[in-house]
Amino acid sequence: MMFGRYRVLGELGRGAIGTVYRALDPLIEREVAVKALNPNLPEDIAGEVRVRFLREAKSAGRLNHANIVQIYDVGEQDGVAYIAMELLEGRTLQDMLRDPEKMTVQKIADIAAQVADGLDHAHYFAIVHRDVKPANIMVSPAGRAKLTDFGVAYIPSSSVTHAGQALGSPKYMSPEQVLGLPIDPRSDVFSLGVVFYEMLTRRTPFEQPGDTNIYPLLHRIAGEPHMPASEFDRSVPKVFDVILNRALAKKPGDRYQRVSEMAKDLRKVLETLAAGAV
Repeated sequence: MMFGRYRVLGELGRGAIGTVYRALDPLIEREVAVKALNPNLPEDIAGEVRVRFLREAKSAGRLNHANIVQIYDVGEQDGVAYIAMELLEGRTLQDMLRDPEKMTVQKIADIAAQVADGLDHAHYFAIVHRDVKPANIMVSPAGRAKLTDFGVAYIPSSSVTHAGQALGSPKYMSPEQVLGLPIDPRSDVFSLGVVFYEMLTRRTPFEQPGDTNIYPLLHRIAGEPHMPASEFDRSVPKVFDVILNRALAKKPGDRYQRVSEMAKDLRKVLETLAAGAV
């Protein structure tokens, strides 16, 4: 099977919308990942899915950063759109959070800081990811974290993205996404705060065990405070509550104004942990 010049070597994963393949770029003898839309998508969603798919290539393709998956090429084969990208080794953070043994707080803070670095680079180019979640973070065996899936990213110049659209995964949405308000980089700060909280406690800050639908969850995101991570899990250093309180502030103006500020605070804690001061 071929996608353009890319020869498929095997399948890496399949979902309802698309399939990811391991493939070879014969021009430079490099293995790549090829993400292709599944053929025969229902007509009522095919158009929107294709727009989001191509938006991913346009947004992430503009970015070159150690903590963002690199896009190499985009094309179409027999009517099927595909993206050729960096082949990532490792596991998603979502898979890592299913492991029985929790990660160390040092590793958790390091992953969060790396993701913040990638987001800060995207924000510099006025790209808001809008779907920061563990499934969209890959971690290599060496511990390198990379942000993936810019399919719902907001690009100011794009005519197909409207600031009020609440696209993203409910548990990781910011209050402004829930309320349909304009989105800016501080929305990604909130979502990263949710991911950081989940790494520390194995539960997102606004979900409850008894929830049967998303509406109570969305209500809490928009208007209720989160339980401090150190109260939910006594092993969590209280200093992380300070970072989380700022990242998870309901009003964007009360949050970190740049995600790089959050990364800086995380690395300060890492330094004190290394010195045995926390």
